[in-house]
Amino acid sequence: MLPTVDAKPVLIAQRLVAWHGVQPRALPWRDAPAGARDPYAAWISEIMLQQTRVDTVVDYYTRWMARFPTIAALARADLQEVLKAWEGLGYYARARNLHQAAQQVVNLYGGRVPSQRKALLALPGIGAYTVGAILSIAFNQPEPILDGNVKRVLARLYDLEQPINHTTALHQLWQWAAAVVEAAPANAAGACNEALMELGATLCTPQKPRCLLCPLTDLCLSAANGTQADRPVMPPRKRTPHYDVAAGVIWQEEPLRSPLLIAQRPHKGLLGGLWEFPGGKLEANDADLAACLRREIAEELAIEIDVADQFITVPHAFTHFRITLHGFNAQYVAGEPQAIGCADWRWLRLDELDTYPFAVTDQKIIAALHKLAGNLLPS
Repeated sequence: MLPTVDAKPVLIAQRLVAWHGVQPRALPWRDAPAGARDPYAAWISEIMLQQTRVDTVVDYYTRWMARFPTIAALARADLQEVLKAWEGLGYYARARNLHQAAQQVVNLYGGRVPSQRKALLALPGIGAYTVGAILSIAFNQPEPILDGNVKRVLARLYDLEQPINHTTALHQLWQWAAAVVEAAPANAAGACNEALMELGATLCTPQKPRCLLCPLTDLCLSAANGTQADRPVMPPRKRTPHYDVAAGVIWQEEPLRSPLLIAQRPHKGLLGGLWEFPGGKLEANDADLAACLRREIAEELAIEIDVADQFITVPHAFTHFRITLHGFNAQYVAGEPQAIGCADWRWLRLDELDTYPFAVTDQKIIAALHKLAGNLLPS
């Protein structure tokens, strides 16, 4: 049963704004008060902060804004340049959507971020949370937000007993978020929403919330009931599948001294548009990883290879599954590469790879190759 006690949205909003105004964290996208920020900067920072820690985003945001200081600059950029700037930040669909949305903003709105909810929601990669963040933080509109931090704060304030992903619970959380921001003092909608996020990031943390320092402790039903550690109620964890993946560094001739083959992933889907050392998942009918790699290369690029030594193993976790990437040296034997299971391919020398965007796993392979190449230099 959902709680029905009113946690006094007006008082919550007033306390949040006052608390946040005393000593907000200094972050590069906070170059103006919340509610009066550059909408492009607010948009970029909010997209980067999705599923990513603040301390990781800071450097990426700074480099991004130096490289693409305006929406027009982002819209003009080649997608490969955009993906390279995003390299290592993960969830690459965010970068592809930003690039496409920037082009739409230039074409439809003269390069100015629209301030209407409907128009923003029509842009790629923008959902209900991002709309609320942009409209409140950039335009000071009383639009609600609901990210992971805000969900946790509200679930504790109201001692929400249902799993946080339950449809009814989500609907209620949105209602509470709307009630709080709509109750904010005049011209403080952006500050109120930012304070909600800040509270979840700094005090109302997932483990060991710092309730004694919280400005809302006396309004919090979880604090009153002693259930802070049990809120929010999380859904049962599903077993995370694991896959073994073989990747081939395919040398045209002599390893480390001749060109090697890289492939571009299809533009849609996981890691879309990034480059990789081609290969794929170990299947039940593969005799071993070497056989898997030969099969994948034939299916993906229509060439024949000889598989040599395995020189690196890279474990990596994605959102819904884990992999162990096994990197092999391989020798090109026959056939003309064709883009059958990939978007494109290139023969490149090792020192040319740095201009292409790769996923984290492939970056580790590149680092290992540079180390091997360095060992060949005369001492």
